[in-house]
Amino acid sequence: MPRREQAGARAETATTSHSSTPRLERLKRDLVGLVGWRRWAAAFALGALAALALPPTFLLPLLVPAFVGLMWLVEESRAAGRAFADGWWFGFGHSLAGLYWIFNAFVVDAPQYGWMAPFAVAGIAAGTALYPAAATALSRLAFGYRDPGAHGRVLVLAALWTAAEWMRGWLLMGFSWNLIGSVWVISDAMIQLAAVTGVYGLSLVTVAAAAMPATLTGAAAGGRRWLPAIMAATVLVLVWAGGALRLASAGDQAVAGVRLRLVQPNIPQHLKWQRELRRGHVVNQLWMSTQPPASDAGPAAAPTHVIWAETAVPFVLADSPSLIAALAGAAPPGGLIIVGAPRTTSAGVEPRRVWNSLFAIGPGGRITATYDKFHLVPFGEYVPFRGILDIPKLTAGRQDFSPGPGLRTLALTGLPPVSPLICYEVIFPG
Repeated sequence: MPRREQAGARAETATTSHSSTPRLERLKRDLVGLVGWRRWAAAFALGALAALALPPTFLLPLLVPAFVGLMWLVEESRAAGRAFADGWWFGFGHSLAGLYWIFNAFVVDAPQYGWMAPFAVAGIAAGTALYPAAATALSRLAFGYRDPGAHGRVLVLAALWTAAEWMRGWLLMGFSWNLIGSVWVISDAMIQLAAVTGVYGLSLVTVAAAAMPATLTGAAAGGRRWLPAIMAATVLVLVWAGGALRLASAGDQAVAGVRLRLVQPNIPQHLKWQRELRRGHVVNQLWMSTQPPASDAGPAAAPTHVIWAETAVPFVLADSPSLIAALAGAAPPGGLIIVGAPRTTSAGVEPRRVWNSLFAIGPGGRITATYDKFHLVPFGEYVPFRGILDIPKLTAGRQDFSPGPGLRTLALTGLPPVSPLICYEVIFPG
């Protein structure tokens, strides 16, 4: 055989032995070769796959094909504009699949709000999809400016995805739902990393690990082509091990002598604010608050603090001293009853404002502390861009709620320092 042909044969053999499996190569080629609506549909489906890793389904292995597919689409895009479209359709599928529950809020009062449900859910999903779209477009620009190599491209995408999640949490209205790092709430050990890095550190590690198998396509150095994917999986194992060690060495931080009673009357949302039923709702919760404690082992120690839910009191407390007295009567001796209720500006003060608030009330009827919710639910507690969107909010009352001043740490009788969060506020890191 001539020398040139021998060299060609050796090169061909080397390439074949060092490339990833033909099946992966073919899968990548088929995916990145899609154009038009087929490409958009594929990106949408990949995003929906990623959403299935989130609570309550926790199908975590689906993150791998989802982010591997996204990585392939982005790195093979010819321009940032195409990468933006790929990221938007991925994000749209991810958000639409993950925000299905918003539909339920609109059908509580279906005759009035049901028609809005598909438009609201699709609109929110379309808006939040702009963040992954920005991440993929910037990734494509970074690859073109100075290509960091296959493994570096994965890290760039993971970093920009995480940055986009962070921006989504505070830009405009702020919406920190469905962060990728939250897939790990299924494991107490895994989420210990959030104590150091916040949920965004978990997102960074998770996206990088899920997308790293994308590097198995193309020429690689023999069997070492698996090394980056193995290292990414090892990082996840180390995160778990570190978290397990932290949990094993954690001390019991329970405060002696504190016994909480949580009151949950399970009132259907469509009945909660009906004028003729409101008094009965409060009376029922007062009864639940004052029942003798019991356990499977018999009588138990009395509660020191009673806690009601968000807006469990469907009245303005300042307008009803007798209601405050009734609530104070349900407060344990030496403790507090902590309730949710709307709060308004004083009579005659203009403009009139309304807050979604927490009240701590002692046995003597004194309100010892208040907290006003500051992260409000768009369309639920206020309508964004009210000057343009002349539509009612989903909750009772014609007036939008006003945001409170922000996080507060309360000093409440018999309790360690407390920083309350009301409902929607718990999804915001920090």
